[in-house]
Amino acid sequence: MRSPRFAPLAGFAFSVLGLPAYAETPPETLELEAISVTAGGEMETANGPVTGYRATRSGSATKTDAAIKDIPQAVSVVPVQVLQDLGSTNVERALQYAGGVSQQNNFGGLTLYEYSVRGFTTSEFYRDGFSANRGYPATPDVSSIERIEVLKGPAASLYGRGDPGGTVNIVSKKPQADSFARLYGSAGSWDRYRTSLDLNTPLDDEGKVLSRVNLAVEDNHSFRDHVQNKRVYVAPSLSWQLDPDTSLLVETELVRHQSVFDRGVVAPGNGWGGGSRRTFLGEPNDGFIDNDNNRIQATLEHRLSDDWQLRVASHYKQGELSGDASEARALNADGRTVNRRYRERDMDWHDSISQVELRGFFDTASVQHELLIGSEYEDYRKNERVTATAGAYPIDIFNPVYGQPKPTGARSGTDFREHVRSHALNLQDQLVFSEKLRGMLGVRYEHFDQRIADYTTGNRSTQRQDAFTQRAGLLYQLTPQWGVFANASTSFKPNNGLDASGRSFDPEEGVGYEAGLKAELFDERLSATLAAFHIDKENVLALDPASNLNRAIGKARSQGIDLQFSGQLTDAVRLIGAYAWIDAEVTEGDANVPKGSRMLGVARNSASLLGVYEFQDGRLRGSDIGAAFTYVGDRSGQSGGKFELPAYHTVDLLAHYKASDKVTLGVNLNNLLDEKYFERSYSNYWAMPGEPRNLTFSVAMDL
Repeated sequence: MRSPRFAPLAGFAFSVLGLPAYAETPPETLELEAISVTAGGEMETANGPVTGYRATRSGSATKTDAAIKDIPQAVSVVPVQVLQDLGSTNVERALQYAGGVSQQNNFGGLTLYEYSVRGFTTSEFYRDGFSANRGYPATPDVSSIERIEVLKGPAASLYGRGDPGGTVNIVSKKPQADSFARLYGSAGSWDRYRTSLDLNTPLDDEGKVLSRVNLAVEDNHSFRDHVQNKRVYVAPSLSWQLDPDTSLLVETELVRHQSVFDRGVVAPGNGWGGGSRRTFLGEPNDGFIDNDNNRIQATLEHRLSDDWQLRVASHYKQGELSGDASEARALNADGRTVNRRYRERDMDWHDSISQVELRGFFDTASVQHELLIGSEYEDYRKNERVTATAGAYPIDIFNPVYGQPKPTGARSGTDFREHVRSHALNLQDQLVFSEKLRGMLGVRYEHFDQRIADYTTGNRSTQRQDAFTQRAGLLYQLTPQWGVFANASTSFKPNNGLDASGRSFDPEEGVGYEAGLKAELFDERLSATLAAFHIDKENVLALDPASNLNRAIGKARSQGIDLQFSGQLTDAVRLIGAYAWIDAEVTEGDANVPKGSRMLGVARNSASLLGVYEFQDGRLRGSDIGAAFTYVGDRSGQSGGKFELPAYHTVDLLAHYKASDKVTLGVNLNNLLDEKYFERSYSNYWAMPGEPRNLTFSVAMDL
C-alpha cells in the first residue's frame, strides 16, 4: 500500500496554533454550528441560494452542511449572482473571484478541460460531490448552477484521487417550495445570443413533490474569424419527500454542444508580432466538433434518528465527442507560416459512481463529534481514437488563405481503450473541543485498478494502486470576529497513459500545509479568509513534444498566500474580490523542463474585485450599477520554454434597470480599455487571445 512520506498531520495543525487539544474546559452544552438567516428570513443551506455575494455555509469542504467560519481550511464560494451581474455564462469567469485559480488548456474551447489552483493544474471538477470531468464533458451551463465552491489544498481524504492545489465543486440548483418561472435573454457583440428558462413547480398541494427545469439555447459567434458555437441544454430535476424522514432527489442533464475547434494564434518572437487577435488558423470547412453529454443522478436520504442520517447516491454520465480540425503544430523558419496537422477525433465515455454515507453526532467525554463514514465505487470506461494525417499543410499567420486540400499522407495517431475501477472508504470526524476550539480529521483508503489497451502499438498496461490519504486541521476562534486555523493534507492521483516504452507511470503524490485567518467583519456583513500555503508534488508528468507522449519529469513545489473576501457591506453595496501571490516551480526536472522552470500559466500575482451598488429608493429602486477589475501577472506560456505571457488587466462596467416588478434590463461593457492580452497558452503556436471590448444586453422576466 502506498503511503505518504509523513504521518503526523494532526501534530502540525496543533503545533502551528500552539494549542493543546483541550484549550479550555467546555461548558455542558455546546452549539455545533451557527445558523445564518438571510434578509428575507430564510435560513441559508450549503446547497441553496445565496443572498448577495456572501455565503456563510458550505458542503464542499466536509460533505456536510457546515458554517464556513468553522472549517479549518480555506474555502471560497462564488454565488451565481456574480456571473449574473457580470453578464457571463463562463464558469472560468467566476473562478477569477475565488483566489489563486488560473486558466489553462480549454481543449480548443470545447470544455472546462484544465485549470490551476494554487499553482497546480488539474482536470478534475465536481458536481454536487460527484466527479464531473471524466472524459471530455461540455463546459458546465450557468443556468443550473447555484454556486461554485473551491476547497483549497489537497482534498483526497474526502474526494479521492486528484491534484493537491484544490478542488472545485459546482452546486446545482434544486427544486424549491415556491412556484416561479424566470426567463432570461441576452444578445452581445459578434452576434452572440442566448435564451434560458428556470421553471420551478410544486406537483402536489402539500409541497412534497417539487420539480424544476432549467433550459438554455445558445448561438454564439466570436471575435475570432470563423469561430462559433451552438448549445442546447436541458436539466430537469425532481424532489420527493417520501415520508417525514425520507427524501429522494433525482437530477438529469442533457447537453448538445457544437463548437469550432480553436487553439488561438501564433506568437512569433514570443509576442504579438503584428498578428491580429481575430485570425483563425484552422479551416472553416472543417465544421463543428460535436460534444454530446447526458447525466442522471439520484440521492436518497433517510433520517435514522435525531442524530444519525443515511445517504445513498448514484451518478451516471455518458458522452461522445467527434469531429475534425486543422491545428497549428510549429512555426516555420520564415516567421510567418505555421505547419498544421489535420486531426479526426472519435471518443466516447461512460462513468458510473455510487456513494453510501452515514453521518451522525455523538459525544465522548467532553468532545462533541460529527462523524461521516463513506464508501464509493466508480466504474469508468473511455474509448479514444485520434488520427492525424501527414503532409504539407501550412498557413500564413498574417494573411491566411483558406480552402487548401486536406493532407493525403500517412495516417498516425492513437486508438486506445481505458477502463478504471476504484473502491474507496473514507472517515471524517469534525470535533468540537470547546466553544472556541474545533478540529477535523479525515482519512481515506482507495484501491485503483486501471487497464489500458493501445490498439495503435499493441501495448497493454495494467496498474493497481492502493492509497491512504489523510487530512487534519484545527481552528481556534480568537474573538467572535477572528479565527486562526491550520491544516495539513495529502493527495494521490494515478497518472494516465503510457510512456514511450508502453509502461504505466507511478502515481502523483502530494502534501500540502496551510495556515491562516478567517474574519467576520462589519457586523458580519463581510467574510474574509487569508491563508499561507506550501505544497509539494512528485511523479509529475510533462508532454514530450518529439513523441507527443507523456514523460515523467520529477517534482514540483508551490507556495504563497491567497486572500478571498465577499460581503454585503450595506443594504446597497455588495462586494467580492481576491488576491493571490503564488511561487510555483519545478524542483526536479529534465532537459526539456529543467529545475527552476515556472509552472505553466501560473501568475505570481493576480487580483480581482467586483463591486455593485443597488439603489434603495426612488424611481431607480432595485436597479444597480457596478464595476469589475481583474489583474493577471506575467506567466510562463510554455512548459520549460522561454515563452512568457505578459501581464494584463481588464475593467468591466455593468448596469441593471428595474423596469417593473417583473422585468429587469441589463447592459455589460467588458474590457472597457480594450486591453490586448493572451488569456492562456500551451506554447507559442497555441496562444489564445482575450476578448476585445464588447457589449452584452440582457433582459430578465418573471413570468
